[in-house]
Amino acid sequence: MSTTWRIYMLALLSFLVGTSEYIIAGILDKISDSMHISLVAAGQLITVFSLVYAFGTPIIMAFTSGWDRKKLLLYALSLFILANILAFIMPGFGLFVSARVLMALGAGVVVVTSLSIAAMIAPSGRQASAIATVIMGFTASLIVGVPLGRMVATAYDWKVVFGGIGALGLLAIVVIALTIPALQSEAAIPLRKQLALLKNPKMAMGLAVSFFWLGGYSIAYTYISPYLLSITGMSDKTLSISLFAFGIASLVGSKLGGFSADRWGVQRTLRSGMLLHMITLILLTLAAHSPSIVFLLLLLWSFSAWSSGPTQQYNLITLAPESSGIMLSLNSSVMQLAMAAGAGIGGVVVSQISLTAVTWMGAIGVGIALVITILSSRRSTVAAKPVTTGSSQRV
Repeated sequence: MSTTWRIYMLALLSFLVGTSEYIIAGILDKISDSMHISLVAAGQLITVFSLVYAFGTPIIMAFTSGWDRKKLLLYALSLFILANILAFIMPGFGLFVSARVLMALGAGVVVVTSLSIAAMIAPSGRQASAIATVIMGFTASLIVGVPLGRMVATAYDWKVVFGGIGALGLLAIVVIALTIPALQSEAAIPLRKQLALLKNPKMAMGLAVSFFWLGGYSIAYTYISPYLLSITGMSDKTLSISLFAFGIASLVGSKLGGFSADRWGVQRTLRSGMLLHMITLILLTLAAHSPSIVFLLLLLWSFSAWSSGPTQQYNLITLAPESSGIMLSLNSSVMQLAMAAGAGIGGVVVSQISLTAVTWMGAIGVGIALVITILSSRRSTVAAKPVTTGSSQRV
């Protein structure tokens, strides 16, 4: 198998992991109905997954830093497959939560190790492209995995989705075992060194942007399926189409966000994207009962939200170019924490206020990210200005 196909196989793993994480939002109502639990309780499945992913991944990666990368990937993928099979066969909400914990532990290590292997096996000068291909698997899970999972859940049973992910994982593990060579791990970066960057106000503010941007998004997205079904009045078929269109818009937004950052600058792209993101969520609240308008707003929401994705990644790299790997690693954990916090806050909003309130609460989160972005930019501008001393004035 050529190197290109090996990298595509790693992208498939990223797709399976992304689908296992994001699919809950697409089938939240079905989980709630079949398990006889509230929407809020079902929504916390996202919180659990994201928290375990965020805290468990860096710890496991630190303890397995000396392992062969292929061996680590196979072990992590085995755990991920087992968790999906358990999610498929085990009854009850409590056991399903346990399966989600195991799923998150395996998922985080699979993604990080896949990115590492992709960079190792890629031809010289193509490492960044290889990493981008693997990351595209996550984007594809939002575009294809979630709407396809919704269709499967509608036609059969929502647990079949996890059975399918497990089956595809079994196929992938055979291919990985036969085609990926043994690869020695790189030197591990101690957790202490990674966390030391948080002491720098510039880095902390940059990561805070990621937290509030994605947290605001997660508040609304976690409950998107029941919102569209109950508040907007969409049918199951229309919901599946809407989720597919939502995914396509996220891909377009991501591509144009990167183009805009190169052409018009990172700060302008971030500000405009977050402002449009916030406005769209507010408009969703106002037009909640009109399916046609909501459909168009969903496209605009996804487009604006994900235009900030690659831009924010690049922004973090420019903040600490000498520690770009650490910053991106920290950002990955922060984004998972944001997903967890968003799902948790969304649950409080649904239970204490109403389902319709999740969109404007999400807008508040994005608004905070926008304010931090503006303040951070001004702080950097002031710091970059040369200091005029008395002696220089006399020259």
